[in-house]
Amino acid sequence: MTDHDKQLVLIVDDAATNLQVAHSILKQEYKVRVATSGEKALELAKDNPQPDLILLDVEMPEMDGYEVCTILKTARETRDIPVIFLTAKTKAEDETRGFEAGAVDYIHKPFSPAVMKARVHTHLMLRDTRDELARQLSRLNGELEMARQIQLSILPHAAPKICGVEIAARYIPMTSVAGDFYDFIRVDDKHIGILVADVSGHGLASALIASMLKVALAAQSALAFDPAGVLAGLNQSLCGKFEHHFVTAAYLYVDMEKNFIRYAGAGHPPLLLWHGSTGCATEVVENGRPLGLFSGGTYSAVELRVEPGDKALLCTDGVMDTRSPSNQEFGADMLKGFLESNHSLDTETFADGLLSALSEWSEYPKGYGKEDDVTLLVIDFLRM
Repeated sequence: MTDHDKQLVLIVDDAATNLQVAHSILKQEYKVRVATSGEKALELAKDNPQPDLILLDVEMPEMDGYEVCTILKTARETRDIPVIFLTAKTKAEDETRGFEAGAVDYIHKPFSPAVMKARVHTHLMLRDTRDELARQLSRLNGELEMARQIQLSILPHAAPKICGVEIAARYIPMTSVAGDFYDFIRVDDKHIGILVADVSGHGLASALIASMLKVALAAQSALAFDPAGVLAGLNQSLCGKFEHHFVTAAYLYVDMEKNFIRYAGAGHPPLLLWHGSTGCATEVVENGRPLGLFSGGTYSAVELRVEPGDKALLCTDGVMDTRSPSNQEFGADMLKGFLESNHSLDTETFADGLLSALSEWSEYPKGYGKEDDVTLLVIDFLRM
């Protein structure tokens, strides 16, 4: 190993004899710097190149080792340098004080060459391992951020404009990437299909499956008017593509020419529909099996008439499964109650209000998915 490749050890001790002994023990394997005071040690710790490890005497005049170590550990540029104390003290309370100051180990005087070499080697290896893990974590975070940006790019930037319909969407991932997905099939200015889906599990695998739905849904555009056919087509596209996951989904077809909706689900939370004629919110349940589990699955749809002033809500289970600090779910009944109490709000205000209600219920900041991804779509049937 050349001197250029050797790691740098800073030895700090006010006794020349101790410096000479430590230097002679380490000089063959490491580059060595020395300091005879705490003030000089702090100066050398910031010099370039910085030491990879510091051997620090505890008992020094003016500034002892505990004070030097505390300063090193509070400074951003030196806090990650491991510090090993050099001391003749062997009492537990002395060692405890050193660890509290930020030291990683002790080497007792008089120095044992074998012990000094072993402990310096061990803590330099630990630092190398930690630095490598930090680099790997940084790369992983960079990849996750790229994945997040890609995932966001495949979601609609805005809801399509449809005559007589106003739509607001909210998408709150639990982590950088999510297993929730929503999209639209715009047929024309009076007809639209709306898909909401939730991949089981969390993280990158679920997000990759969710991204598959973008292409799979586009392939069903010819069946936009047929929710059961759309779900059957999605199921066929997904079957055999992955293991240990499945997808719940809900598809709503809106026909504003004839004022009706068709709805079908695949193991998904029900559609909630508030009727102005009754003043009540009802659950619309028409569920088949989740997608991706069994090929050849069949689905059925229900058709309902809608009137101006009605309001519909599609969501993933992260909404109803939001839990309070006492572990109570927000639940379907509270969601229906919120819809009934706030049906007069416009879609954007309603969506934000629901997120605020979930935040208050869970006591987590608004927009933060505590236990699951949260996706919701609010659909208003407008008075023309």
